[in-house]
Amino acid sequence: MRLPRRALLATAALAAAPLVARAQGADPRLSERGIGNPDAPVKVIEFFSLTCSHCAAFHKETYPRVKKELVETGAIRLIWRDFPLDQVGLTAAAVARTLPAERYEGFIGALLSSQDRWAFTRGDPFTELAKMAALAGMPKAQFDQVQQDEVLKRAILEQRMAAEKEFSVQATPSFSFQGGGTVRNQSGNMPFERFRTLVQEVKPV
Repeated sequence: MRLPRRALLATAALAAAPLVARAQGADPRLSERGIGNPDAPVKVIEFFSLTCSHCAAFHKETYPRVKKELVETGAIRLIWRDFPLDQVGLTAAAVARTLPAERYEGFIGALLSSQDRWAFTRGDPFTELAKMAALAGMPKAQFDQVQQDEVLKRAILEQRMAAEKEFSVQATPSFSFQGGGTVRNQSGNMPFERFRTLVQEVKPV
């Protein structure tokens, strides 16, 4: 999904605000989220937004085979990087990162698979997101704290801005395939066959 100019400007303005004195490296919520062997020969970074319909399509149509045929076989490590497109996506990313790390994959999977019921509801998406968080074990009081946690949100947005600069990410989902010193960057949803081809292109000989 392409980034709306208004969303880009709003995000950049928020991320440019001064961070309070809490180093990102000291906050475990900002640590890497991924699956697969850390020593896999190929690492794939997925830049995604929980309110991106193309990201939801990838998770539904391609991700199951990626996990079964590439992650679980040790061919790749898949790393998720937040790239929220709007305030709802930003709050969802913050909630996902606040949950215990072992619940991260299941929670983002639940959000992406039911995106139409919470992110694009006719009602209040934050209310629906709170319900999803409760199902994952987050009390409403904690959800409210996360929703108001500007330090965490700014840190997530700084990571998004870093991805724009380092990987030229301008759409979601975007992927960076890395192996043996070779990097291939690809934007957009893709079928499993294309994903596997990109993995093979960077796989060390």
